[in-house]
Amino acid sequence: MHMEAQPSCPRMHMEAQPSCPLMHIEAQPSCPTMHMEAQPSCPLMHMEAPPREQAPTPAMEEVAFKGDTVLSDVHLHTPSQRHLMMRLNGTGQPVFLSHFKFVWNQDSQTDSGAEVGDHGGVPTEETPAGTGSTVSPPGSSRSCQGSSLQAGADALCQESVGAQLDEDGDLDVVRRPRAADPKPAGPLRDKVHPMILMQEEDDTPGDDAQESSTLHVIKIEHTMATPLEDVGKQVWRGALFLADYILFQWDLFQGCTILELGAGTGLASIVAATVARTVYCTDVGADLLAMCQRNVALNSHLTAPGGGVVKVRELDWLKDDLCTDPEALFSWSEEDISDLYNHTTIMLAAEVFYDDDLTDALFKTLCRLAHKLKNACTAILSVEKRLNFTLSHLDVTCEAYDRFRASLRRLEQEEDGQLRFAVAPVEASFPQRLAYERIQQLELWKILVEPVT
Repeated sequence: MHMEAQPSCPRMHMEAQPSCPLMHIEAQPSCPTMHMEAQPSCPLMHMEAPPREQAPTPAMEEVAFKGDTVLSDVHLHTPSQRHLMMRLNGTGQPVFLSHFKFVWNQDSQTDSGAEVGDHGGVPTEETPAGTGSTVSPPGSSRSCQGSSLQAGADALCQESVGAQLDEDGDLDVVRRPRAADPKPAGPLRDKVHPMILMQEEDDTPGDDAQESSTLHVIKIEHTMATPLEDVGKQVWRGALFLADYILFQWDLFQGCTILELGAGTGLASIVAATVARTVYCTDVGADLLAMCQRNVALNSHLTAPGGGVVKVRELDWLKDDLCTDPEALFSWSEEDISDLYNHTTIMLAAEVFYDDDLTDALFKTLCRLAHKLKNACTAILSVEKRLNFTLSHLDVTCEAYDRFRASLRRLEQEEDGQLRFAVAPVEASFPQRLAYERIQQLELWKILVEPVT
């Protein structure tokens, strides 16, 4: 145990010689066991950590929302089993079909839950034609179903009071005996069958058996839970709110030429075409406009009796000129442009005020088009005042709505010597004609554009 090992003892020599591979602190490449700076040929002492296993890919049925995913309240408050996928659009997003009921009398309007804050009046998405279901007035069958559910809940509470316990103190569940007759006494429930994804763009779902009931619904294809740039593919409450106003003030729109900016799924344009002569339904994006065109075809039964025509066209707010390329889809013809500028008297926009840049672009486009129109026009804007908590303010704010109101004030104060813009809110006292949740945050604003005399 001599502390200063002699060269004759190779195992205890602290400054190991190259001939001792076991104790050589500065190991040579020939020693794979003690080499501290392991070479790639040494699997035992290689200090580089092995690669981590990648996280498993989530299954299709798992909900995976990204940070920029947006879901409309119209679809959020509707039971998921009512969302029936019809096909995949050009970008691979699932497309759903919704049936929104018309409410034509005050009693049905009350039953549909149109009161502020009541979720009973959410859009009713009916089972597509072919499943044997029929369209019923809002609140008729649902109210009976709710009563039966409440009665069942009360009976369950009464049974739980006198629950039986076994000798160990556990709940003794008495199973209900099976009925002797396997056939139910009442009518069979409708079976819901999965829809087959359709490949052809010309195929439209329908059934002659329910042709008489189609006048009571408006059918809209849409997507759900989209990124922010695709929110136009969803249905929003502001569009239904604007449609209510159109159906109430039908004499204001009758026989007119109407231009809708940022039409999205085209719901408001389709409703306007029931009384108007021509409606230019405009937005951007070939896939969105194709969906718009499909919705127009799905609701031709509503627009045909009055002779209204819906023309789906591209209109980019960030460009000064209309698209006139004949090879481009949804481009403008010279006849369309002439009709637009010579006959348009009403402009519409619903739920397009969610981004400051787009809000500024819309008001710029509205002002530019107003100067090109031959006649005085009225712009009707629908907006929902959304409250959000922001870290920058550490408070609940509504920045998008504030930007919208500021743009209205600037437009009203604009003086160019040619046009005068008069801005006024529309009182939301008109009746509800479509079944959805009408809340206090929904607003309509009217802009009267007249030449300066």
